[in-house]
Amino acid sequence: MSSPPAYPGIRISGCWALGAEGSSVEALDRLLPPVGAGRSPRKRTTSQCKSEPPLLRTSKRTIYTAGRPPWYNEHGTQSKEAFAIGLGGGSASGKTTVARMIIEALDVPWVVLLSMDSFYKVLTRQQQEQAALNNYNFDHPDAFDFDLIVSTLQKLKQGKSVKVPVYDFTTHSRKKDWKTLYGANVIIFEGIMAFADKTLLELLDMKIFVDTDSDIRLVRRLRRDISERGRDIAGVIKQYNKFVKPAFDQYIQPTMRLADIVVPRGSGNAVAIDLIVQHVHSQLEERKLRWDLAALASAHQCHPLPQTLSVLKSTPQVRGMHTIIRDKETSRDEFIFYSKRLMRLLIEHALSFLPFQDCVVQTPQGQDYAGKCYAGKQITGVSILRAGETMEPALRAVCKDVRIGTILIQTNQLTGEPELHYLRLPKDISDDHVILMDCTVSTGAAAMMAVRVLLDHDVPEDKIFLLSLLMAEMGVHSVAYAFPRVRIITTAVDKRVNDLFRIIPGIGNFGDRYFGTDAAPDGSDEEEVAWTS
Repeated sequence: MSSPPAYPGIRISGCWALGAEGSSVEALDRLLPPVGAGRSPRKRTTSQCKSEPPLLRTSKRTIYTAGRPPWYNEHGTQSKEAFAIGLGGGSASGKTTVARMIIEALDVPWVVLLSMDSFYKVLTRQQQEQAALNNYNFDHPDAFDFDLIVSTLQKLKQGKSVKVPVYDFTTHSRKKDWKTLYGANVIIFEGIMAFADKTLLELLDMKIFVDTDSDIRLVRRLRRDISERGRDIAGVIKQYNKFVKPAFDQYIQPTMRLADIVVPRGSGNAVAIDLIVQHVHSQLEERKLRWDLAALASAHQCHPLPQTLSVLKSTPQVRGMHTIIRDKETSRDEFIFYSKRLMRLLIEHALSFLPFQDCVVQTPQGQDYAGKCYAGKQITGVSILRAGETMEPALRAVCKDVRIGTILIQTNQLTGEPELHYLRLPKDISDDHVILMDCTVSTGAAAMMAVRVLLDHDVPEDKIFLLSLLMAEMGVHSVAYAFPRVRIITTAVDKRVNDLFRIIPGIGNFGDRYFGTDAAPDGSDEEEVAWTS
């Protein structure tokens, strides 16, 4: 077939050729061209893994948020759909690698990678037996659950969270646990049949076909299936000749004509990838979906603090306690004691914003008393671990039968990125008033992630109360901008965040000071970025 023109009217030709053959994984590695040839190597981070939650990027560092992008208007409603990129191409053509390179080069907030591999249909027992003998065709359109793919992509484009199945290629079955993905500025959907369904095609704003030499695809598939999926070389070659190659010729290669951009050589084509990135940037500018944390903070420097913020009155007592806990010479015992006092005052202050209604009770003297009763159904506390859990005793002390949920955000030591590791929320939380607790908020990234998770569990935005002992103005503005109906309550707001996103003058690493753990090697306040930013 004739090759379609590459977008916009340019096709960069040429391909790598195999120079030898080998049966071992090491020999197969030597047959492959270098990844990203002509481009400086980039450090791989968790943001580039399949089905990982999205990232919040800034000019200084990357903050893992797993939350939703704040492209909301002044009424708090989403203004635009996400930009969806489809990546098609043959098996082992390098689609995932190209997607990762695009993600890295885009450097925009919240990009999510969705793999078609997650959506293989559940096999019957007979089909599984055939698959074990390499007699089941996984490279046919009927092997994929397109209805689930379409509904998943539709929800992601609308900014909704989705449950994505996890497929086990060693057993040819779906695992019991499904992965949660959250909405993003950009969605990259990659798969061999990415362009094989008409409804799916209509959801893609940009279509890219990765065109890689068939010999290279075969070598890559051999290497992958042998080293990662426990297959033997004879079985891989049998499956390739019987299903993979005929399916490419019949179903995949013809879809090249539907692509806006054709990328020969896959990840080795730096020019084509840069072209794609430029086009996506221009589309995001048109849609006004680009958002930069540092720019947002700068824009709000001269703006008044939002009306949704309430700061505990700075009485001499409150200021005195702040003086003690901010002092680097304060002992751990004193730090804990005065932090607990401030937490109790903060919780009491927050409860005054809950809805109350008039009610009449009878006193022991038989007299009526016109009072107030809590008008809600239930109060639930949700702590952002680890520092947020230190506020739970204060909440339990003033709220009888309060329910507690937890969200764990922890730094990946290899990448330096905070990651969402654990989530446990009480059932039927959607009718509750939720007190979200974190001890320090600098950029607001983790707080926004936690709020987004609560919204995904149908908690109304105006029923969420974000509580923190100390916040930076940057974090206040960020949270209020993204979620204008969330009530923000704190005991103090500091003016600045430094280049490492730490509150200035700040309180130090709250978790280390409270729990008595070792501080970061450079003495920096790592937790304000990693745990509670």
